[in-house]
This record gives sequence, C-alpha cells and structure tokens, in this order.
Amino acid sequence: MGSLNVYSVLVVLFLTCGAAMATMENDQIIKENNCETKMGLPCVLETFPSIFEKWSISNKCCGELVVLGKVCHSTLVKRTLENPLFKDLSPATIIAKSIQTWNNCLALIDSPSPSA
Repeated sequence: MGSLNVYSVLVVLFLTCGAAMATMENDQIIKENNCETKMGLPCVLETFPSIFEKWSISNKCCGELVVLGKVCHSTLVKRTLENPLFKDLSPATIIAKSIQTWNNCLALIDSPSPSA
C-alpha cells in the first residue's frame, strides 16, 4: 500500500513539473518574440472569441494577427489553454480552430484586394 502512495506522488510530481516546464517554455517564447506587444487590445479582444467561440474576425484584426506571427499566435493559444479557467475546453478543438483562424487570416491578407 505504501508503494502505491509513493507511485501516486511521483506521477503527480511528474505531471506538475511537465506542466510547469511547458508554461515556462511558452512564457520564454512569448517574451523572446515580444508577442504581448504586437497586437492591439481591440484586436486581441476580437480574435480571442473567434478562436474560443464562434465569432468572426475583421480584416483589420486579421492583418494584426498575421503581423503577430504564427509562432506568437500558436504559443499564446497554448498558454491560454494552460489556464485552469479553460480546463473544460477541448485542446484539440481549440488548436484546430486556432489553425483555421490563422489560415483564413493569412489567405485574406495574401489575396489581392478587389479594387486592385
């Protein structure tokens, strides 16, 4: 019985350390790339629901998202998913929606405007 408790503690420590290391790695990427300063607050507030809920994103905010860059975008989504407030969400679904939002914005920004 004692060995089961030790095993349980080791598993919890391993999982906790792994999550903490992932958080530290994401925080380092965000810091090194200045991710939190590349997008204006209005577009952050518009983009976030487009990924975590079913909202659309404006052309202006798509432009800011593309300027933010894929590394920052992906890392910020991953860090958000680490937050206990979002524990009930499906990470696979959110990451798929994040990729879809990124690809849609990239296609929109890369396509020529109709007035050109």
